[in-house]
Amino acid sequence: MTEHKPKPRGTYTRQVIAGTFSRPGAKVGLVCITVIAFCAVFGPLLANSHPYVMKTTDGQISFPLLKYLQPSDVILLTLTAAGVIVLLIPRWPARMRWLTMFGVLIASIPLCYALVSPPIAVVGGFEKYRQMEADGKIDWAVYAPIPYSPTDRLRDQPEARLQAPGSKHWFGTETDGADVLSRMIHACRIALAVGFIATGIALIIGILLGGLMGYFSGIIDLLGMRLVEIFEAVPQLYLLLTFVAFFPRNLYIMMAIIGLTSWTGYARFTRAEFLKLRQQDFVQAAKACGLPLRSILFRHMLPNGVAPVLVTASFGVASAILAEAFLSFLGLGLVDEPSWGQMLSQAVGAAGGFRWWIATFPGMAIFVTVFAYNLIGESLRDAIDPHLKKSSQL
Repeated sequence: MTEHKPKPRGTYTRQVIAGTFSRPGAKVGLVCITVIAFCAVFGPLLANSHPYVMKTTDGQISFPLLKYLQPSDVILLTLTAAGVIVLLIPRWPARMRWLTMFGVLIASIPLCYALVSPPIAVVGGFEKYRQMEADGKIDWAVYAPIPYSPTDRLRDQPEARLQAPGSKHWFGTETDGADVLSRMIHACRIALAVGFIATGIALIIGILLGGLMGYFSGIIDLLGMRLVEIFEAVPQLYLLLTFVAFFPRNLYIMMAIIGLTSWTGYARFTRAEFLKLRQQDFVQAAKACGLPLRSILFRHMLPNGVAPVLVTASFGVASAILAEAFLSFLGLGLVDEPSWGQMLSQAVGAAGGFRWWIATFPGMAIFVTVFAYNLIGESLRDAIDPHLKKSSQL
């Protein structure tokens, strides 16, 4: 008889990921976030007033949409294409995949900003294409599925303002005539950028300081906890309101403020995990072998103590998105940039009328995004909880 050996279950990280996304809630959340990420990356190709390709009656063929792509659009499209290619390469170590993606990012940023130079303003406005079609100057043109840019106010169509959803504008139009669906698609990028970058800043600071406090303890732990208490006393919302009141509105500075004021929770979690792990046998063995400090902290201790921090990070992404939506709702967000919160503020007009479509669709987008991250966070928490594992095996 041949003895059947049990199949290896893989690393702890793979077990946690498999356990997380085996739950129905995490699957629903992942689908929602994937749709939002798809809209964020391909937003300029999904909703744009510029045609993909256009042929005029004089025989000239042009590609207006490619001409007006911003450097950030090209960077995202390049990273997405590189990510798909890297994932399709079989039997490639995870470290090489991450290094390749990082290299593509570092190389694409200066190249795109150096080579991609779209016109600053649209000559003749977005309505020039509609006017050319009305005058019979366009032989044929291929448009995006939603042929309206987020800043296309339809100045040549005054009657298009505050239109309810219909066949022409699926989600209706805003007070200034902009298409609601187009602005919602382009607002996905701001929502994801605020959530991931702000939470990434907080994670880096919290893990570094929390790891040092938990490993060294003593005076370093004492000083670190006093620093945590100082930052916890800083009101994040008031700091954001002060910034937008006295300085030009900048998305990156807003993300930095959110990240610099929300790292304390991650530091507490990491400190607690490192205080527990520093007494474990594998850490003591690593010290006895003379491994460098960075190897002990980041190669041996961090992978075993980062799981609870990632659970909190999933909720932190949702909180950062809500903070940006709240500022935009108050009119303190970015100027002339689509945002779900800014769209919500237009639901009630100056005359007091309520526009249900402007409130419903952006509100649902905020709710679904935040709910999706919460679902993934709950599933991740359940996947790393040993008590739930034991109860499910009984």
